[in-house]
Amino acid sequence: MSRFDFDWVDAFSDCAFGGNGCAVVHGGADLPEAVCTAYVRETSLVECTFTGPSDVADIRVRYFLASREIPFAGHPTIATVAAMRDRGLISGTHLVLETGAGLVPVSLEGDSIEMTQVAPEFGPTADPALVAAAVSLPVDAIVGLPQKVSTGLPFCVTVLKDHAALEAARLDLDALATLGQSLGTDGIDMMEPFLVTLQGATPLGDTYSRLLMAPPSPAEDSFTGSATGAMAAYLWRNGLMDKDIFIAEQGHGLGRPGQARVTRVGPAEVMTGIRVAGKGFILMRGTVDLPEQP
Repeated sequence: MSRFDFDWVDAFSDCAFGGNGCAVVHGGADLPEAVCTAYVRETSLVECTFTGPSDVADIRVRYFLASREIPFAGHPTIATVAAMRDRGLISGTHLVLETGAGLVPVSLEGDSIEMTQVAPEFGPTADPALVAAAVSLPVDAIVGLPQKVSTGLPFCVTVLKDHAALEAARLDLDALATLGQSLGTDGIDMMEPFLVTLQGATPLGDTYSRLLMAPPSPAEDSFTGSATGAMAAYLWRNGLMDKDIFIAEQGHGLGRPGQARVTRVGPAEVMTGIRVAGKGFILMRGTVDLPEQP
């Protein structure tokens, strides 16, 4: 059993109980996957991070769901940097994270943390009927063709026609499995659709999104930074966003409002990255005793 410092951070929020929570376990990057996923389940959070030294960057970050390790995640990146800054582990205004999706540059300006997600990869489009079934909506609630897009982690980006459709969405696990198979997932990655409307939850926002999640994760993610990057790439690629910088909102329906500033890197036709910026509020600080073996 080893003792680790940890911070519980509400990412994409500047106050307690907003945005999306993430526990950052400092120095825990060498822990086995079974221990890390058990810790995520213990917290009841969607994701947690475990940090360690890196030979190629300023810090190594590993990202875990309740079920498995994933290469990258957005709100845990904001949380990790906010926690490190709060502990005085960061000097200067720039650093680079080593992640499973590659090197992720991060810039700090005031209380804002901006990560540059990797260039978007556009995968296959999805049958709107399959997506509609997966989220229990009529097909005519979907605008255009949903598509698998990744800026470090893949999502089935789906534009909905209005807030009413967004609020009515409910996950159907059997239909979700069928959708995942059509997009080439292996049965572990359920490929939950990232649902977005082209109107903010507040007058400040340009988009408002939801991500419904399959067990053992919580039923809904309150703010999804990696999906926000993929969503932004999709909107720019399809001519649905005329701003080079816009405000993405998520979590308001859960009582956990979150907000991110999203910036395109490069022209819409050949994007070389997506910048996603937000704030992080340190909610709890402490220590945790974790076994070094499952």
